[in-house]
Amino acid sequence: MATYGIPLLVLATTGSAALTGLAFALEWVPRIAAFTVAGTLVDRHGTARVFRAACLARALTVLAAAGVLATLDAGSPAVTATVMLLAASTGILTEFSYVAAETAGGAASRSAGSQAHRVQSVLLGIDQTAMLTGPLVSGLLLEHGGPTAMLGTLAAFSLLATALGSGTRNAPTSAAPAQGGLRTGWATLRSLPALAWLVAGLVVSNTAIALLQAAMPVIVVTELGHSSTDAGLIWSAAAAASLLAITAARRAIDRWDLWPVGAAAAALAAGATLAVAQADTYRGYLLLIAILMAGEGGLTVVLRTLRSHLIPPDVFGSTLAVTILLLLLPFPAAGLLVAAIPPAQLGHAVTAAALLQAAGLAAAFIRLRTLPAPPTPAP
Repeated sequence: MATYGIPLLVLATTGSAALTGLAFALEWVPRIAAFTVAGTLVDRHGTARVFRAACLARALTVLAAAGVLATLDAGSPAVTATVMLLAASTGILTEFSYVAAETAGGAASRSAGSQAHRVQSVLLGIDQTAMLTGPLVSGLLLEHGGPTAMLGTLAAFSLLATALGSGTRNAPTSAAPAQGGLRTGWATLRSLPALAWLVAGLVVSNTAIALLQAAMPVIVVTELGHSSTDAGLIWSAAAAASLLAITAARRAIDRWDLWPVGAAAAALAAGATLAVAQADTYRGYLLLIAILMAGEGGLTVVLRTLRSHLIPPDVFGSTLAVTILLLLLPFPAAGLLVAAIPPAQLGHAVTAAALLQAAGLAAAFIRLRTLPAPPTPAP
């Protein structure tokens, strides 16, 4: 809801395509900044404490924004300032909770040994089930209940996450100083060539996906004349396709191993993005983005399984933070690009990003074929 609902909220309250793109950038720049400390804090203080604190702070922030918006006139500069600040603050807090949850998932995968990919597929299934409903719910609440209904629901889910996380107990895994966290994570990533090449390919792929995420509210609402609900429905359909792909990837890895499954998922994602660049109807966007995210679902299972196999437990949070930091760098750039170029030119930008995605994924998996197979931990 935070990732897809906040840009829709900005478009609904300001009516500006440029501000929607800028809000997307503001949502992601603080997320990237948060990774300078998030991984280290998780390593030092444990996943449960960081997760609960981040979720509670997000609930309070969203409730405060809802209260402010209820008292302001629509379209006023104060409304614009409020939603922009909300985008930035929720971006920071979401990434703290995300790093904490991913670190806990990595520990569960290590405990599963050779079945790590099954654990990751279940965790991804939970994520994608939320993604299946979150964008659609955001659009429906915004269209029929206004900003207060959408933000109130987001705050309620954040409070629920805080309560559910209160039953978790865990110990810190590292006492490394905060200023060394990213440096340690970067050194660890560089020492793992298979993980480094896969991350590099996915950074290029995320450039195309980020551009589509940033541009979609503008394309669907402004260019195609559809509603906020229709814009949310696209990403809900994509989440459903990704959920199916995650289940298929788990079984495929059992039969064919990581690299062949990853290469097939990469080809699917790149081909769908190239086709999206030529789409000009709402139905075409919905279908092709669903196919694209199915490919991304398979790639994500491969990435998360490889991370859990290769990254040492005592620096997992710091290394995880570096990998996610790299994967998120394209998102604020995409928001700024959408803010800078006319809506009619977005199709050309998507075409260029699609070609870059295809080249980057091809280069990464060609290189991965020459590297030794990743180790499989004992159960």
